[in-house]
Amino acid sequence: MAVPSEEASVPRDAPDGESDETLVAPPGRFRIYLGAAAGVGKTCAMLDEGWRRRERGRDVVVGFVETHGRPHTAEYIRDLEVVPRKLVDYRGAQFEEMDLDAVLARHPQVALVDELAHTNVPGSGRHAKRWEDVLELLDNGINVISTVNIQHLESLAESIESMTGSTIRERVPDQVVRRADQTELVDSSPEQLRRRMIHGNIYPAGQVPAALTHFFTTHNLTILRELALRFVADETDEVLLRQVEEMASGPVETGEHILVGVAAASDSGHLLRRAARIAARTKGDLHVVHVIAGDAGRPTDPGALQALQTLTVALGGEWSTMRGDDVASTLVSFARAHNITQLVVGSDRERQAGLAGLDLHIIAPSSGARLGSLAEGAAADGG
Repeated sequence: MAVPSEEASVPRDAPDGESDETLVAPPGRFRIYLGAAAGVGKTCAMLDEGWRRRERGRDVVVGFVETHGRPHTAEYIRDLEVVPRKLVDYRGAQFEEMDLDAVLARHPQVALVDELAHTNVPGSGRHAKRWEDVLELLDNGINVISTVNIQHLESLAESIESMTGSTIRERVPDQVVRRADQTELVDSSPEQLRRRMIHGNIYPAGQVPAALTHFFTTHNLTILRELALRFVADETDEVLLRQVEEMASGPVETGEHILVGVAAASDSGHLLRRAARIAARTKGDLHVVHVIAGDAGRPTDPGALQALQTLTVALGGEWSTMRGDDVASTLVSFARAHNITQLVVGSDRERQAGLAGLDLHIIAPSSGARLGSLAEGAAADGG
């Protein structure tokens, strides 16, 4: 996409026969920081750019910024002027929204407006969506810098919903985003984003486990990142939709996909670390599955499982919990559904589960565990 000049045009002299009042101000310039998901750093990038322009002598205000309680993000506001928010009472609660009229009255050269896809609280103003507020600012000659995630694009939202299983309620028409004079990708690898999540830099601690096992999986984040890259490269909506379908239907990347089954047992940490080393050596991704068996008589230690889940994230893996009457067949079903190429297990039982086409590693509880392929395991059994 073309890189525009950063500020609005210098006022022109009125043509003969026209007064200054009859001239229509040129529309403001529009810049968007686009990300694959929450936490990549879009808001920080927006605030940093605003502060940089202010330091160069431009008139910059914060129309609305959402820090989500993150101290690191709030620090980026520095000493920028912040337009006071509008307080809105709705259904017995009080909310804060951008005061569009106050920003228009202030009429800065540049307004920083976070979260383009945001839905305004009913009764807070004349527009239902923040992107409509932004369009009004632009139409009044104010330059706007904003942020948005790729899943909020109207043309992609339903496909991404289907892929991730997460409802995407807030959406932006594609033409609004494509209207931007400059779209800049704020990039982060899936692994880095998941580390930020586990360290509490994106969501509150109580929301982290669900996020890591649902929307923030490595598979989902890889697809979203690819879509964001392609959008910035100005690919058409049709190409982007086809990309979602192709990537969601199979492995995102070629290479190894390692699965390890764990239980609340003392040797599971050892098993998980061995599987992680296999994944690192083969440059593969690591899936960790805990199967809740139908046998209610088996006790489960929540503390041990939480420790395993924390270790999984620390090792760069993805944690999943499944229910099944038979542990081995449940692991096989997961393996087939996720294109697993290597399965790491901790007992002999799984060797009988019909794992044709998979490289099976049988790891004993001891530190001197032996790695073997499915063929080697069968030979050891005399089969």
